[in-house]
Amino acid sequence: MKKLHYKIDVNSSAEKAYVTMLGLENKETYQQWTGEFNPTSTFEGSWEKDSKIHFLGTDENGQIGGMVSLIAENIPNKFLSIQHIGVLSGDEEILEGPEVEQWTGGFENYTFEESDHKTTITVDLDVAESHLEYFGETYPKALKKLKEIIEKS
Repeated sequence: MKKLHYKIDVNSSAEKAYVTMLGLENKETYQQWTGEFNPTSTFEGSWEKDSKIHFLGTDENGQIGGMVSLIAENIPNKFLSIQHIGVLSGDEEILEGPEVEQWTGGFENYTFEESDHKTTITVDLDVAESHLEYFGETYPKALKKLKEIIEKS
C-alpha cells in the first residue's frame, strides 16, 4: 500500500466540519461529498470507537459492494481513524483472501485543527497500488465538494 496525504482549509468550526463530513445531523452531507467516489455512496453502522461500519455503493451492474471497516479511534471534532478489514459483496462480508489482502490493515485518518475560525482537515490514507491513480484524481474533488457543503450549510 501507498500513503496519500491531503489538506484542505474550510471556513468553519472543527465541530461543524466534523459533523458535516460524517453526516451526523444529516446523512446526505456524507453522501454528497463521497458521491465523488460513487454517486450511490453511503454508510451503514456507527462512527463510535471500536464499531464496525460498512462503506457501500452500487456498481454499474446494480451490485452492492464496498468496504468493511472498524472505527479505530474517534475523538469528536479532532481525529477519526478508520481501519479497513475487508470488502462487502452484496450482503456478504469478505474478510480474507486475495481480494481483501490489498486493503487489510489500511487506515484512513482525518485530523481536524481549528484556528482563527477556520479548520484544516488533514487526510492520511493507505491505498492499494491498483487504486492510486483513481484516489489521486478523485480525493481532491471529494474534499473540494466537502468544503462547499460545509461552507454553505
